[in-house]
Amino acid sequence: MFMKKKTYMDYAATTPVDKRVLKAMLPFFSEKFGNTMSLHSFGQEAKEALEESRVVVAGLMNALPEEIIFTASATESNNLSMKGAAFANKNKGNHIIISAIEHHCVLESAEWLGKQGFEITKLKVDKYGLIDLTELEKEIKKETILVSIMHANNEIGTVEPIEEIGKICHEKGVLFHTDAAQSLGKIPIDVKKMNIDLLTGSSQKMYGPKGAACLFIRKGVKIEPMLHGGGHEFGLRPSTINLPAIVGFAKACNICRKEMIYEGARISKLRNELIGGVLKNIPDALLNGHPEKRLPNNANFWFKFVEGESLVFQLDFSCIAASTGSACSSAQLTASHVLLALGLKPEQAHGSLRLTLGRWTKEKDVKYVLKVLPEIIKKLREISPFKK
Repeated sequence: MFMKKKTYMDYAATTPVDKRVLKAMLPFFSEKFGNTMSLHSFGQEAKEALEESRVVVAGLMNALPEEIIFTASATESNNLSMKGAAFANKNKGNHIIISAIEHHCVLESAEWLGKQGFEITKLKVDKYGLIDLTELEKEIKKETILVSIMHANNEIGTVEPIEEIGKICHEKGVLFHTDAAQSLGKIPIDVKKMNIDLLTGSSQKMYGPKGAACLFIRKGVKIEPMLHGGGHEFGLRPSTINLPAIVGFAKACNICRKEMIYEGARISKLRNELIGGVLKNIPDALLNGHPEKRLPNNANFWFKFVEGESLVFQLDFSCIAASTGSACSSAQLTASHVLLALGLKPEQAHGSLRLTLGRWTKEKDVKYVLKVLPEIIKKLREISPFKK
């Protein structure tokens, strides 16, 4: 019997707000609460904080401040980039390319655009989740107006060759959008060097508050707004600004910029200990995603003869928070589209477990998981109908 220890291993789903972030946000709830569009001193004070936040968020990705607009979520940013770019460029063509392992908000935006007359091509990925650059190049045609490939996958952590993808798109005269909700703040991003035209970032994945996200729009790139009725965010996202959340998002960016290299090395070491321990001590365990080209905090496993949801519940009984995949679709009982795209069979995909580490993960947390997990797997296999 192990002593239960509350352990959070689901940082890819969401992160706690850093206390330094919360401290920066607090004055903007009841002291500096003005509307950024108001002309009086309250409004101008708020406007100044908004623009200072824009500078900080832009700096994390080497963008210009005027190339950043704030939204309420990464889902909103991905919808706006996909639909906004499609409708702004419909006179140039109607073909859009995505990958098979995009987040549902990109997949379903593409599906919706397909019903509006756009042609959608979905690129396959290899067993690690990487797209084939040669296939991408072949699929681009004169009608292609947009390519959207995520930077790092939210389930398996595989990091795509974004710079090379952007280079191909620019050589072909096609806009390139990347969903960087999982990677911004964890690994370096330079939108100029990486040839990115549109980029989605999320506050709540990097120790900022929920309710804030951003969309980078390269200067000169046109998109159509999806909301109408105000001049906020250069007319591209009218709605009263959620200033406390945006100030918190900027503070989170500032902290990540200062601590990213140290934190990335620390987390990578812990993640490697976790992966090594699981693969060594649990028979019939396999790693999903690329062994090297993956986010520093992501470990995703497939266990034979085990059902993932049962595993998550059993871990929760031991006070370990984990998931089978994307938090946005964890209530669905269908197999992960990401794992199926890697070539796993549905029954194999159902045996997956995502463990994601974060800023407050310690070595003792990894050791606790490595003590608890083998015993749970063993018990589940003893009652598994899949094991003969």
